[in-house]
Amino acid sequence: MTDKARADGRTPAQMREVSIERGWSKQAEGSALISFGDTKVLCTASFTPGVPPWLRGKGTGWVTAEYSMLPRSTNERMQREAVKGKLGGRTHEISRLIGRSLRAVVDMKALGENTIVIDCDVLQADGGTRTASITGAYVALVDAIEWARTQGHVARKSQPLTDSVAAVSVGIVDGVPMSDLAYVEDVRAETDMNVVVTGKGGFVEVQGTAEGAPFSRDELNSLLDLALASTAELRELQLAALDQLEG
Repeated sequence: MTDKARADGRTPAQMREVSIERGWSKQAEGSALISFGDTKVLCTASFTPGVPPWLRGKGTGWVTAEYSMLPRSTNERMQREAVKGKLGGRTHEISRLIGRSLRAVVDMKALGENTIVIDCDVLQADGGTRTASITGAYVALVDAIEWARTQGHVARKSQPLTDSVAAVSVGIVDGVPMSDLAYVEDVRAETDMNVVVTGKGGFVEVQGTAEGAPFSRDELNSLLDLALASTAELRELQLAALDQLEG
């Protein structure tokens, strides 16, 4: 892979600066403000005893997510979807992706008949909002589950979390595989891919699209290698954030 620098000076394999501010919200059972460069997402986790009607009496919990972009998270003001009266297809798709990603690392039986809802609100968008949301949502989820354990809603000896999960965008820009695409790169990418990976290196989801010419198997392998390396970095940042408030 070439070491050609990108517009912001990064190498192809280099992520933007990532920061995770754990416990950002005083009200939520779990929260994290995450930044991937200029992309900033507030993730809050809300714990509620009980489950949706279709799960009652089954002894299993539920984890779901809602995603939204604030009106001025982009260059021009967007109308709130609540005002439009319906969710857009993109919003619905990303909400479901975040929920699937989190459920992949939760033992619902161990969670018991309880529900955790993760809200991911994009404060500022510069590419990679869904991957930042998943990465930050995991940190918020950890704290919500720990809160539930301390409050006696979830048994102290139970271990609802089976692994960690993080996500990153990768793509091919000007023929070069790159990790963590900013918006200026994303809009020019010949291939765009979002990859969700557990801490143990298992793939939860791979969303890849060729915008022009199809990508090759070798290019796919290069993109997945980039994603695995970047999500391993993100896992370390998640663990560091979760250590910050311990004790």
